[in-house]
Amino acid sequence: MKLAQQTILNSRTSVPVPLTQLGFGGAPLGNLYRKIEDADAQATLDAAWDAGIRYFDTAPQYGLGRSETRVGAALGRFDLDAMTLSSKVGRLLEDCALEDVTPEAFVDVPQKRIVFDYTYDGIMCSYDSSVARLGSDRIDLLLLHDIDAGTHGQDGEDRYLRQLFSGGGYRALTELRDSKRIAGIGAGVNTWQICERLLGEADFDCFLLAGRYTLLEQDPLESFLPLCNKRDVGVILGGPYNSGILATGPIEGARYDYALASEAIKNRVRKLEAVCTAHDTPLIAAALQFPLGHKAVKTVIPGASAPDEVRQNVAIFETPVPDALWSDLKTEGLLRADAPTPKQADHAA
Repeated sequence: MKLAQQTILNSRTSVPVPLTQLGFGGAPLGNLYRKIEDADAQATLDAAWDAGIRYFDTAPQYGLGRSETRVGAALGRFDLDAMTLSSKVGRLLEDCALEDVTPEAFVDVPQKRIVFDYTYDGIMCSYDSSVARLGSDRIDLLLLHDIDAGTHGQDGEDRYLRQLFSGGGYRALTELRDSKRIAGIGAGVNTWQICERLLGEADFDCFLLAGRYTLLEQDPLESFLPLCNKRDVGVILGGPYNSGILATGPIEGARYDYALASEAIKNRVRKLEAVCTAHDTPLIAAALQFPLGHKAVKTVIPGASAPDEVRQNVAIFETPVPDALWSDLKTEGLLRADAPTPKQADHAA
């Protein structure tokens, strides 16, 4: 199977970096919320490759290196010239006492703790450590991870931006790109405001934005996405289900933005689901496909921890969504009137 592709442009050379419109998010391979076996992780990666997915994302944070190690084990089976790989910098993993391990939402992790560092040395050390875990220097896109206030608070965001621009972190990124050790630079974050702030300081090729341009949220249409179009900056859309509720629907225990969904969010999702049902379309299919209606959005990257989940993602991605569904969502005030919507032919296999 061959999935449709778009490209991100290197802002210095205009060399395109290809991305399949459906990518693979590697967080579950780090044992997100539950342990998965190495064999299952490898079978999941193989299923993604067999499905035509050629863009894979991982990060040191995901399982404190476990996701990168598992992706690295698969690289020898893949055609590296046909794939694009991204990882992230900003979190260094250090050996520590057992009580100091920082697994966050990951289980069965190595005995490591996270240290944030966006300086020149921190970026270079993070890159070298990722190369070692992957067993390959084939990292195409290198993304600043969680440099935003959502992770650090506003004072922390200000402090780490000073590290990035005054402490040499951005210089490290551009040196890696200019030496062709990587093909593009960006940030992987949970707020669009930090992306605008970064673009106000320097050139970036792309942003991996998690959960902020979805059926539930379209605020980036105000200024961020138009700026991306103007600057030829590509957006990788993570978290298309807003942490789950757009996949599960408003069930008991549904999660939104990493927490239990409020009744107000559940009620809005009920209305979204009702329109989808009227058009005989699963809510999850509309949620996965919606972001690709915008020119700046190049790929969506749902995660998977089993081969069947990969195949389900592909089937959901290929489910026809009628134009009338998008029109009705706008008529009902559930989707911004200025939100561009996708056409099925644009991303059919």
